[in-house]
Amino acid sequence: MLRVLVTRPEPGASRTARKLEEMGFEPLLLPLTETMVLPVDAKAVPDDVAAVAITSANAVRHAPRDLIAALSNLPCHAVGNRTAAAARKAGFLSVVEGPGDAEALADRMAIAFSGKTIVYLCGRVRFPAFEQKLEAAHVGVHAVETYDTLAVSHSDEAILSLISGQAVDVVLLYSAKAAAAMRVLTSRPALQKAFEETRFFVLSARIAAAFGGSAGKAIRVAARPDEEALLALLRERP
Repeated sequence: MLRVLVTRPEPGASRTARKLEEMGFEPLLLPLTETMVLPVDAKAVPDDVAAVAITSANAVRHAPRDLIAALSNLPCHAVGNRTAAAARKAGFLSVVEGPGDAEALADRMAIAFSGKTIVYLCGRVRFPAFEQKLEAAHVGVHAVETYDTLAVSHSDEAILSLISGQAVDVVLLYSAKAAAAMRVLTSRPALQKAFEETRFFVLSARIAAAFGGSAGKAIRVAARPDEEALLALLRERP
């Protein structure tokens, strides 16, 4: 049975584990990051905003209720279907599902909101291209950081216990921060043997770059930056 290490934080890690079990694989949960809610002042949001943008489901899940209430009547542009579902569940009344990629979403919104201001619900740790593209198109971006992403450390003993001292077949990487942590983890002398033949499946080229190509590891990038495409790699032959 293929042993798959899941590095995303909870609650997503457990959802992924259930999917892996249904696929006939053995999930091993080792979250390398965790999210922390940040304080947000809903009154600090400008009155003249034209829309809301969300590129992370966590951004809307961690947003305070008074902020959602203040923004819920605005059109909400979500990066993909999972983020759109989170926005609807939170209370947004008009949700537009995007193409699944943050830069492609920025391209769409740049046309519709040039000369206007949007609210961007986001995390403290994020890729800047979304905001940069919109600002270059003369869209004002008011970023509201609702959560932070923190690294989680694990001892060699804890990891060896989790994997029962056996080799790991595949590692799933969902973020650049987790990829950077995994790069360090696999270089530890006590753990090197367990990851000698491991394949690393990542959501995007940016995450692959964070893991680094100099380690000589087998890295594959999902066809789209979503979990469905990431897990599809498991069904393919190496």
